[in-house]
Amino acid sequence: MSTGRSILTVDRLTKRFGGLVAVNDLSFEVREHEVMGLIGPNGSGKTTTMNLISGAFAPTSGTIHLEGRRLSGLGAHEVTRAGVSRTFQLVRVLPGLSLIDNVIAGAAFGHKRRWGGPAKEQAVRLLQRVGLGAQIGLPVSALTYIDQKRLELARALAGEPEVLLLDEWLAGLNPTELQEGIALISDLRREGRTIILVEHVMDAIRSLCDRCVVMNSGAKIAEGTPQAVLSDPEVIRAYLGDE
Repeated sequence: MSTGRSILTVDRLTKRFGGLVAVNDLSFEVREHEVMGLIGPNGSGKTTTMNLISGAFAPTSGTIHLEGRRLSGLGAHEVTRAGVSRTFQLVRVLPGLSLIDNVIAGAAFGHKRRWGGPAKEQAVRLLQRVGLGAQIGLPVSALTYIDQKRLELARALAGEPEVLLLDEWLAGLNPTELQEGIALISDLRREGRTIILVEHVMDAIRSLCDRCVVMNSGAKIAEGTPQAVLSDPEVIRAYLGDE
């Protein structure tokens, strides 16, 4: 799927919180139309990296570029408009708005902005696309957990991002929902979207990702195909311990 053209570049990225180094001198590139997994044990710095890419945090040092444009130092709304959308580890929907208005918010403030009738048409289309066509008239409070995740994904897609960040989008799903979720991301992959995926579900990593970056204690310890990194002794130690 990948064109081989680098679209997002992370260069020597570091984030400190006081004496804690959450991300340490991290570098990698994401190619256009690829799904790149960002994996590692809990506390390894994956979500902090997503927060840095999306503009929620400013880096202590290092840079992030999207198609040559510097993102590091921009606010989250500016990064979104530049072409990066995300979902969150803990689902963030807008409970006071309808499903359609939740998605319109993503269109209005996203990379390619839409308003009025075109935004509403796109919202309906995306809700159907993620499997919420039958629930369009329901209040957000009536949605199941996976349907809230679907809604958040539709909102992230509404701005037509260049890069989509999925932070443990499959977490907390039962086995049936998990297969539905993997199938949905697989469809997005076939559409040629560029995705960075933080995930602990190894079946998803193996089936969805072209390449993986593995983090431990804030640093990159491996990079390559899922098959290569998951058989790397250092990666196995990071996940399972020296025993």
